[in-house]
Amino acid sequence: MPVLLMKFGGTSVATLDRIRRAAKRVGVEVAKGYDVIVIVSAMSGKTNELVGWVNETSPLYDAREYDAVVSSGENVTAGLMALTLQEMDVPARSWQGWQVPVKTTSAHSQARIEEIPTERINAKFAEGMRVAVVAGFQGVSPEGRITTLGRGGSDTTAVAFAAAFEAERCDIYTDVDGVYTTDPRVESKARKLDRIAFEEMLELASLGAKVLQTRSVELAMRYNVKLRVLSSFEEQSDDAGTLVCDEEEIMESNVVAGVAFSRDEAKMTLVSVADRPGIAATIFTALSEAGVNVDMIVQNISEEGRTDMTWSCPVDQVKRAEKAMTEAKAGGKINFSELLADTHVAKVSVVGIGMRSHTGVAAKMFQVLSNEGINIQVITTSEIKISVLIDRKYMELAVQALHDAFELDKAA
Repeated sequence: MPVLLMKFGGTSVATLDRIRRAAKRVGVEVAKGYDVIVIVSAMSGKTNELVGWVNETSPLYDAREYDAVVSSGENVTAGLMALTLQEMDVPARSWQGWQVPVKTTSAHSQARIEEIPTERINAKFAEGMRVAVVAGFQGVSPEGRITTLGRGGSDTTAVAFAAAFEAERCDIYTDVDGVYTTDPRVESKARKLDRIAFEEMLELASLGAKVLQTRSVELAMRYNVKLRVLSSFEEQSDDAGTLVCDEEEIMESNVVAGVAFSRDEAKMTLVSVADRPGIAATIFTALSEAGVNVDMIVQNISEEGRTDMTWSCPVDQVKRAEKAMTEAKAGGKINFSELLADTHVAKVSVVGIGMRSHTGVAAKMFQVLSNEGINIQVITTSEIKISVLIDRKYMELAVQALHDAFELDKAA
């Protein structure tokens, strides 16, 4: 029988009533003739509770035991979902990561999936099981220890299983009914997209849109897994939600598909750095080793052998970056006069595959921001994206103005 992948996020399984509602959706797909693999997250709020317990017990915790504790939330949901399906007379059983087994790297709390053998689950399907309920977010290391994939890892689990089992489609059930042109809480005219290309979704996810985890979209694009984002709280039709698919499956699209934003950004500047070959490598190697996720980078023109180096990073990594730069200076690796940190900036981006074949998008974006009196501090571009760093207090105004200017409330 064809395989369908269904993933339910934390809000979709937050209570026993919601688990029953999700199970009914699974039953509908079984009745259509699918063998179904269901990936579940922990019940809403449970992972945070478990993380809190770990931190309270052992602030400098053993990452292996952290994973053992934090992964248990998904195990509970998987068992409850399997029991609910059995009560509906649907042959189902739960699977923990090590039982499949989901083989991962040994990087605890940030493991990556290396292989998903299909033999065990396929054997059970052959014996009459119709639904495999798999605990998301977890796997097993080469050493035989439980690992977790990082926050949002259940999305990655779902796409990886869809690829491994060559599923017809991977349906991601969440608390929103699809992918929007921007966050409807910021722009009331935001429009739900029927389809969006993998590349656009990947950019939006990496730039702040929280509908899908970035790694899950990367996997889907690599293995051409059709993703559908749906609401678990609304009645569904065959064309409900948003389909994330290959660019060639989209007939017409707007030049700009969406506006993404990230509030929690910081801008950091090393003032008067000694300008010499390899200085950028030295700076950003130190930041990388300190676990700082650098995004936008700008280097000023060198004058008299000195230059300024500016970058953006998540605001909660500023202290880590400051420590790394201070230590690098003390160790004689870099020489600078001052390190400035602005923690009141936001990143706003426009994304669209149509930018490849249309000129003037950057000019239009900059003119719109200028008309609103918004100063651009840093700019970065790619083939299908333009991002700017601006004062955080203007973020919502910028999003709304760009959404209107590119007429994103209208379909192509």
